[in-house]
Amino acid sequence: MTFNLKNKIVVITGGAGLLGKMHAEAVQEVGGTAILTDVVDDSNCQYMDITNKKSIENFVNSLDRVDVLINNAALNPKMSTKDETNRFEDFSLDKWNKSLQVNLTGAFLCSQVFINKMIKDKTKGVVINVASDLGVIAPNQTIYEDDVKPVDYSVTKHGIIGLTKYLSTYFGDKNIRVNAISPGGVYTNQSDDFVKRLSKLIPMGRMANQDEYKGAIVFLCSDASSYMNGHNLILDGGRTVW
Repeated sequence: MTFNLKNKIVVITGGAGLLGKMHAEAVQEVGGTAILTDVVDDSNCQYMDITNKKSIENFVNSLDRVDVLINNAALNPKMSTKDETNRFEDFSLDKWNKSLQVNLTGAFLCSQVFINKMIKDKTKGVVINVASDLGVIAPNQTIYEDDVKPVDYSVTKHGIIGLTKYLSTYFGDKNIRVNAISPGGVYTNQSDDFVKRLSKLIPMGRMANQDEYKGAIVFLCSDASSYMNGHNLILDGGRTVW
């Protein structure tokens, strides 16, 4: 029964994206209520701008209770066409600041507002920060044939892991647990050449299927992980071990 999320309210940012929807399915499959949020027009999502503290506060004030926050929203541009502006030498300050604002500041603001509510309501709360295997290692640029993975994504995901560690120790005595998950690449019909190059870097020899992070989300949301705090759960087929 420890994996049961019955009567639990789980808020997921970046809900219009693939992983956000998968997280919601995972929560619902074990009896929880998933509330998806995003800034894009999506019928499955409620509006919340994670870069605007007032927007977050207005959303939180509309909730009777929240048990789990999943900081999932992030900018992660598709790597499909050659873009010289992605190279470090030419990477603009505007793009850098935008990624910091969404990927890192957004998680900071959401954590601040949601945790304050959890403490006020005396909720046994959970925060899950979605990092990345690129928050543990640097991008291997040899897998991107016509482009490079820009500096902002990896740096902000490293920051997410740092934020997780800070919050887990800061709120450790407040009945609030904070952990991170670092997914590897998910197969979404990328080019065959890209998939082959990336798969060679993964001991299991393949990318993740779209539903392979659901079990980890249930584990971290539920009392099954009741003594886990400040941990970064890496699910990358072993890529970061090499």
